[in-house]
Amino acid sequence: MAVGLAIASENVQSNGKITTYVLLSCMMAAMGGLLFGYDIGIAGGVTAMDPFLKKFFHKVYLQKEDAKVSNYCVFDSQLLTSFTSSLYVAGLVTTFFASYVTKAFGRKPSIVVGGAAFLAGTALGGAAFNVLMLIFGRLLLGVGIGFANQAVPLYLSEMALPRLRGAISNGFQLSVCFGSVFATLVNYGTDKIKGGWGWRVSLAMAAVPASVLTFGALFLPETPNSLIQRGHDHQKAKLLLQRIRGTDDVQEELDGLIKASSSKTDEKQSLKIILKRRYRPQLVMAIAMPFFQQMTGINVIGCYAPLLYRTMGLGESASLFSAVITGVIGTASTFISMFIVDRLGRRALFMIGGIQMIASQVIVGGIMAFHLKDHGGLSKGYAFVVLIMICIYVVGFGLSWGPLGWLVPSEIFPLEIRSVGQSITVAVNLIFTFTVSQTFLTMLCHFRYGIFFFFGGWVVVMTIFVYYFLPETKSLPIEQMEKVWQEHWFWKRIVTEISDKEHNREISI
Repeated sequence: MAVGLAIASENVQSNGKITTYVLLSCMMAAMGGLLFGYDIGIAGGVTAMDPFLKKFFHKVYLQKEDAKVSNYCVFDSQLLTSFTSSLYVAGLVTTFFASYVTKAFGRKPSIVVGGAAFLAGTALGGAAFNVLMLIFGRLLLGVGIGFANQAVPLYLSEMALPRLRGAISNGFQLSVCFGSVFATLVNYGTDKIKGGWGWRVSLAMAAVPASVLTFGALFLPETPNSLIQRGHDHQKAKLLLQRIRGTDDVQEELDGLIKASSSKTDEKQSLKIILKRRYRPQLVMAIAMPFFQQMTGINVIGCYAPLLYRTMGLGESASLFSAVITGVIGTASTFISMFIVDRLGRRALFMIGGIQMIASQVIVGGIMAFHLKDHGGLSKGYAFVVLIMICIYVVGFGLSWGPLGWLVPSEIFPLEIRSVGQSITVAVNLIFTFTVSQTFLTMLCHFRYGIFFFFGGWVVVMTIFVYYFLPETKSLPIEQMEKVWQEHWFWKRIVTEISDKEHNREISI
């Protein structure tokens, strides 16, 4: 079976080339990731700006000025973390509605709706004059994330050639990194604006990429997978497939897509279907991958890097600049991941990145344990070492859990559960993004340096999980992906222990 699968995979890969049409389409769709990254990066920066704190979170500003308050507890405020985490609550609620839109109307409409919601949230946030208005703007941004994060990874994985799916799909995480770097650069610049209104520029600048995504998405083609799933004429799907592959020889790939959907066209896209025994591995990964991605602690860096650096005694401008350095390094490592993920494979990058993150978190936690007390800061030497270790941690994440946390779920779902599976992935991601974002400053206050050992322990767990339970999926066509579970030492016991009679009965439900 393995030999036959490899030959079939090679045949599908031999047809097609990288076309300008696909590259432009994927670059435009990936703008959804840029907005996600911008929203993550901008929140951490503006919450480190004194004028912003004075206007909306005056109590936090007073705590920061009080020499008696512990370094670890300066920014401990549930209202302040609500500003950051409200975005993820809205995204969580929205993603299930986005699943219906993506399935019933296609990937393209979901991307358009996501861009429009971003625009509305940006306008409200930039013009905010009280906390309620500020948080409501963040909620609208969350609606945009719910749609964009649901549709964009699916769009990229379905448009890409199987042999290049890792690189193309990783474009989403690369865009998230670009967005975060752009946000930190904007924050660094607007912090120097006199008059204390630089934070408004930071929040409003998201309108630029949001406009590009909203209006550019109107010209995106739909994916062949979506056309077939929604019952369009197969000839239409074939013509589109020929255009995006740059060759007329697409019949084998088209037949695979039709076969993957033909026996399930009567099934309703619902959570009940993905709970069937034969989809157990995909369901576990849909939950485990985004959960583990957030338990790396990356959003501690993404959302709160400037606050974290200020906790260690750096000034406002220095903390923002340090966040820029961290963002640039994270982007570079994600870019490298795009070029090696389809050569080394998913599992190898998970192992490499996991070891880097574990080591760096242990070292940072150790330095803070011995050298950062409740008052005063780190010496320049130790602060530099911490910055280097955080950069190494970010490199590890950029090679592994950053892009692969989105890539693996987007490529393992069969066509009949792709939309609902992606919704579960996004929902779990947002649940734990919200949880970590909402609790981090309180955890920092109570755990102190132990926070890095806490997340480091989770990286150990997830690295072991990947080693034993995640099969390699590189270069395999999506329509043949179910085979990897039938050949895996653990999952084959579950997916093969279902009789033909039971299988047929489930299909007819």
